[in-house]
Amino acid sequence: MPIRSSSARWEGNLTEGSGTVKTGKGGLQGAYSFKSRFEEGEGTNPEELIAAAHAGCFSMAFSKGLADAGFTPTSVETVAKVHLDKTDAGFGVSRIDLETVGDVPGIDDAKFQELAEGAKENCPISRLLKPGAEISLVAKLA
Repeated sequence: MPIRSSSARWEGNLTEGSGTVKTGKGGLQGAYSFKSRFEEGEGTNPEELIAAAHAGCFSMAFSKGLADAGFTPTSVETVAKVHLDKTDAGFGVSRIDLETVGDVPGIDDAKFQELAEGAKENCPISRLLKPGAEISLVAKLA
């Protein structure tokens, strides 16, 4: 399997500096800053990138699980919400909320929920993050 990489460059101090992040193949590139991370400033931040990775991984894993069970999805759309919280130990990601909507012909809700839960537990990004963060899931049929 290939090794994936991304890079980041930061210039200046924490609160007034700025940086850029870029995925290895250049598919995503963006500016980030103290304001985009800890306030509501323009640009991206590491938590949004984690959310994008988790949403993408979950959607792919869920689509595979659906297909393996005999249900070919028309689409799976997932939003991941990463919660960055401050504790006595410092900042940390405490929770990730996955919200997914699947357009899956011929499936009933019980089977849909079962397969969604399996994808949540087993996608590689969930397995990476769940030792340190609670992961919730809301799954709906379109």
